Amino acid sequence: MPLSPRTDVERVLVVTAHPDDVDFGAAGTVASWVEAGIHVAYCICTSGDAGGFDDTPRAEMGPLREAEQRAAAKEIGVEDVTFLGYPDGRLVADIALRRDISREIRRFRPQRVLTQSPEIWWNRIGASHPDHRAAGEAALAAVYPDARNPFAHPELLADEGLDAWTVSEMWLMGAPEERTNHVVDITDSFPKKVASLRAHVSQTAHRPDLEELLRGVGGTVARRFDLPSGRVAEAFQIVTIG
Repeated sequence: MPLSPRTDVERVLVVTAHPDDVDFGAAGTVASWVEAGIHVAYCICTSGDAGGFDDTPRAEMGPLREAEQRAAAKEIGVEDVTFLGYPDGRLVADIALRRDISREIRRFRPQRVLTQSPEIWWNRIGASHPDHRAAGEAALAAVYPDARNPFAHPELLADEGLDAWTVSEMWLMGAPEERTNHVVDITDSFPKKVASLRAHVSQTAHRPDLEELLRGVGGTVARRFDLPSGRVAEAFQIVTIG
């Protein structure tokens, strides 16, 4: 059932497991938010040090992917990018991760958090990487109840002066199709999505068909939601938090 999102959002925090996750899943949508004057910040749980497709030394991969993510963010118009530094491929939704995401929520004070679905999408298992699900589960716990509870992670207030903050809306990308309840037509911002992903050279340089691939995926989403022919879209599960 379609769900209408909030229309009074001024700040959105994006929480993902890896560099490039937001660009594959939501760059067109984020670009449209930035164009509309919404302030967007990224919180990336790992530095993507287990990624890549060539013989780049492992010690260099994390810093390289951080630089690529910052470059990709600039293509979208996002300047505020934080890396939490958790090990790629071993992310778990533990108290430490919940605290660190809560810190970013309290610092940035967003009305909306965009993150990855904590559920398995069996028909597209690649979207449900264990790190993705861990990031989504921890972000959900950070939104409710941690960040809004002044007695959760008391060190954030006592040591850092970060007061509790309530987020009222979450957008989940990579959610199972039966969960998605909102579509965003990204046709106008699609070139920025392509540019952001091309900035992730270590991940996409081996794909000369990148734009064609992205257009195909986005076109399938658009058709599923009965958008006009030739449109490109991204789909989300919107969750309202009371």
